[in-house]
Amino acid sequence: MIKKLCYIIILVLTAQISSGQFLKPLIPSPDFSASLDKIVSSFSNNYYSIQGNLIRSQTDVDTYESLTVLPGAEKSFIYRFHSAEDTTASWQGIMYSGESYKDAARIYRNLFNQVHNTSLNVYNSTLHFKGEMEEPTEALRFNESSLKAVSTNPAYTRFFAEIEMVNLNQEWEVHLNLHNKKDDK
Repeated sequence: MIKKLCYIIILVLTAQISSGQFLKPLIPSPDFSASLDKIVSSFSNNYYSIQGNLIRSQTDVDTYESLTVLPGAEKSFIYRFHSAEDTTASWQGIMYSGESYKDAARIYRNLFNQVHNTSLNVYNSTLHFKGEMEEPTEALRFNESSLKAVSTNPAYTRFFAEIEMVNLNQEWEVHLNLHNKKDDK
């Protein structure tokens, strides 16, 4: 009887430890959620509250540093396009840059899960992202998963989070883009 009880306790403890490790990449960290909340909330004022110094000015776009960065991001930018049709800015975080497809794919999947599983409180309304992950493949130079914001706040009706994995001449990059776009669906 005591042996059976010991086996049951070991089994339960093993299951709890392994499920905790299994769920870890699916559950966003508090730092990730807080940073994403700050970036998404800043969209309603066109990212001006988190805009840093001008990095580069070109004919069609001005690039600024972002003062708010997601944990693990290498760089973050705000893009202001010179367009009469759409005056909203976009935010981009470069989450990985390197030669390893395996590392890029892992970060792409984890980033999708973190964004997908984060619930935000944006100006007294709940916001979360809904979408399906496009499974990355090394054969494609460009992989993208698009998540649409679901919120009662009308400012976020056309707001999307897009996770990209791009092959740039033997180097992989993983991006998170937060911006308005025309809903194709």
